[in-house]
Amino acid sequence: MRIAKARLIGPAGNEAYGVVAVALSFFVFAYSFRFGQASILAYYALWLPLVAVDYRRVLGNYRHYLWIFAFALFACLSVFWSQAPGVTARAAVQYLSHVICALIAVRVVDTRILVRGGLVGTGLVLVFSLLFGVYHLDPLDGTYSFVGAFASKNQLGFYASLAVLFAFAALFLGVERGVWKLVAVGAVLIALYCLKASQSATSVLTTAAVAGLCLSLRALEMLAPFHRKMLFTALAVLIVLTGLAAAYGGGYAMVLGAFGKDATLTGRTYLWQQGIVAAGGAPFAGIGYQAFWVQGFAEAERLWADFFISTRSGFHFHNTFIAATVETGLIGCFLLTMVLVVTLAGHLGRLLSAARDGEALVLFTVAALLAVRTFVEIDILNPYHVGSFLLYFSAGKLADGRWRRAVRPLAPRHHAVPA
Repeated sequence: MRIAKARLIGPAGNEAYGVVAVALSFFVFAYSFRFGQASILAYYALWLPLVAVDYRRVLGNYRHYLWIFAFALFACLSVFWSQAPGVTARAAVQYLSHVICALIAVRVVDTRILVRGGLVGTGLVLVFSLLFGVYHLDPLDGTYSFVGAFASKNQLGFYASLAVLFAFAALFLGVERGVWKLVAVGAVLIALYCLKASQSATSVLTTAAVAGLCLSLRALEMLAPFHRKMLFTALAVLIVLTGLAAAYGGGYAMVLGAFGKDATLTGRTYLWQQGIVAAGGAPFAGIGYQAFWVQGFAEAERLWADFFISTRSGFHFHNTFIAATVETGLIGCFLLTMVLVVTLAGHLGRLLSAARDGEALVLFTVAALLAVRTFVEIDILNPYHVGSFLLYFSAGKLADGRWRRAVRPLAPRHHAVPA
């Protein structure tokens, strides 16, 4: 039986395949640590074979993506000075191949399919956690939190945040209609319950902020582009000033207190300080991609012991910029930050300039969520993580101008009829 190419790589005809591929990818990102290498191979099988279907269309022109590949290539180069070259080589190749899969998705999946796949994928992840999840005791603050089927409540909270984001896109941004709006409502209800059960302050605050951003940007679309830019600039300055005033006026402590957190963010400030000290040993090129948290290395073992991490794995500095600087130095941190900032600014520019651009609105919101979380998590630094997949997907959509023109509906041409 022959399958038409459009059923696999044409965004106008591959909705079923695209939704399944995105949803299963999200599930693999969430639980690959449970299901092992077989799940990772399944993830690769969803995207890499599409190259054989039509490599020109699926791969595109990678000259447009050089800035996107910059950090991944530098991570690969860090094997030459890594203090754990075997670990770095394996992790860097995984990260590079993960970026390639995300860019393949850029060519074969449009934003509507991403939203639908995201709704299904996050829904599956959250339902699986509700069915097989557990509560964990945090030894630092003595509280029990629902972590789902994850090892951390923050990861459960992140998927709940993504479910809310995709649901907002379906319900309020005009991306979906009909039955998919019912799916979005179901996803929101499950996500809100998971947010409450996890008690993740990071996820609750970022979800509220991004939901507010979605609605604000949707309202801005009713204005002309010039007035939209002026109002956005004024609101951005107002928000920054309000945030500074709240921080210096005690608002920071009040927010933390509402979530039962202390001023150290449950030890994160100490962890950040230790990361800055570690980065000082090799400030420009780092010690090698993923070469710090290695069993047997003295500093990693000490921090695992300080934070009661008996498994001696799955821990990090809870700050993307610090973690990137420790592993890849200031050079690597700059390259990764460049991808995030260019993606964020690029989609914002499209959003403020176009009369209405649904793709830019969704992808800017995704990038904004990832940007906010960089200060407390490392969602974009690891392979097989939903955060890094979404970052490179958003970056690829920005870089691939030809793709954007191809998916925009063309106005019908009226030909003169000879009398």
